[in-house]
Amino acid sequence: MRRRYHPGTLVLETEFQTETGCAVVIDFMSPADDADLVRIVIGRSGRVVFRTELVVRFNYGAAVPWVSRLGDGTIIAIVGPERLVLRTPASLYGDDLKTVGEFTVEAGQSVPFVLSYGPSFQNPPPVIDPFRALERTEAFWRQWSDRCPDVGPWTEAVKRSLITLKALTYAPTGGIVAAASTSLPERLGGVRNWDYRYCWLRDATFTLLAFMNLGYYDEARAWRDWLIRAVAGSPSQVQIMYGVGGERWLPELVVPWLPGYEKSSPVRIGNDASRQLQLDVFGEVLDVMFQALKAGMEPPERGRILRPVVLEYLATAWRQPDEGVWEVRGGPHHFVHSKVMAWVAFDRAANEMKAEGLNDSARRWREIADEIHAEICERGFDRDLNSFVQAYGSKRLDASLLLLPLVGFLPAADPRIRGTLEAIEGRLLIDGEFVLRYETENASDGLPAGEGAFLACSFLLVDNYILQGRYAEARKLFDRLLSRCNDVGLLAEEFDPLTGRMLGNFPQAYSHVGLINCALNLSQRTGPAEERAEPRAAPAPLRPLFRYI
Repeated sequence: MRRRYHPGTLVLETEFQTETGCAVVIDFMSPADDADLVRIVIGRSGRVVFRTELVVRFNYGAAVPWVSRLGDGTIIAIVGPERLVLRTPASLYGDDLKTVGEFTVEAGQSVPFVLSYGPSFQNPPPVIDPFRALERTEAFWRQWSDRCPDVGPWTEAVKRSLITLKALTYAPTGGIVAAASTSLPERLGGVRNWDYRYCWLRDATFTLLAFMNLGYYDEARAWRDWLIRAVAGSPSQVQIMYGVGGERWLPELVVPWLPGYEKSSPVRIGNDASRQLQLDVFGEVLDVMFQALKAGMEPPERGRILRPVVLEYLATAWRQPDEGVWEVRGGPHHFVHSKVMAWVAFDRAANEMKAEGLNDSARRWREIADEIHAEICERGFDRDLNSFVQAYGSKRLDASLLLLPLVGFLPAADPRIRGTLEAIEGRLLIDGEFVLRYETENASDGLPAGEGAFLACSFLLVDNYILQGRYAEARKLFDRLLSRCNDVGLLAEEFDPLTGRMLGNFPQAYSHVGLINCALNLSQRTGPAEERAEPRAAPAPLRPLFRYI
């Protein structure tokens, strides 16, 4: 069996080669109507016999539907307000609460299957032509992805990552979910199993820069506008994540009847981390607005109103401990990354106010930024380790410290940044490739020890090597990370260096954002890392490649 995406599309083709012939299975969803999942089985040579099995369950596997068959062979499955409709010329029958069948395809023959979803109290979804739908779907994706500019030897990987981000975007609102799955474990058999089908504010700026640097301003604007709408209201109620429409109520439940992936339980629906205080999100929100403004993307009026309200709240809130970017469940601490992102909020505001000639406001925000900066350098830097640390008074390292030079907190050449990078290489880097988020052994994060390496952190290490001028090391590490993509170019949240398996939810938006930005940083004179690290500089257009040679 071999799989591939049709070039530049989200159309998946799986080839089956048997003793009697060759056939392919083509799977896709139409961008125009995402209620239809289409499968077309096509004979390429000889004769291939297939067996199909459809097991329909609703409510996370708990509800067995009523299944009925219409005269034309259409199969309808209903539970309460939900309905699935399967249309196919293949002969199917019921067997032990499943719908099964056998069929044969010969060279040149095609057997389509269309599975449609809709409310049970409305008319059934309309019939579609699966072959015309395939043509329209391929045309849509190719027209969209062909706009991706040349990124040297990484163009196809970048294009695949762009398509993945587009696929993880809820088109009506512009919200981008972290992953399309829930409870895929960060350690096989463990309890670090979370629901990632929500939109996080973390890495919002790098997501925006990834789209803008590749010329996808409509997607960047939709993401920026979703973010502004989502955080609207009292700053004290800003969350770290929201639903695709900006929903705030995301209670975490356990599904006891599901055993979990490879017996990794519990299976969770919802995410209690949505109720945590994470100060870094305020820096992300204001930096997104700042970076978009630098690119000529004027904020909506609500966005302009939002900034001073957030800053007034953060002017005192930044002194509080929080749960940090990794959403630990072991209680709040004064996390260095959180304080740095609070500094980002005031630094960007001061720069923007100064540029607009509002000197009094610029002076006030700069004073707060300088106060935060001084405190971090005093309480967040360990002189014995010659490194910044995870939290004030801690001796632990944290991969989020790799963001300090990327957001412009200190220059990459600063001895404290070099020392932090060296410390992370010594204690969090595995096999010269995989970066742990933090040391989970006795980490006081409220969870059992052990997880894979967070791939986004490894991409941050690539960015740091670039800022340090260590281009050969950056290129080598980036190429190794690219080799970890699966057979169709996708990445999960984490990777297990011991087993060589991906871990965590899949596909992971932030892994692909990291891939895109690393490729841009390696291929441009000014990439996203340098743009964000130097907030006073305007973003550079895509330039001819020179670093990867």
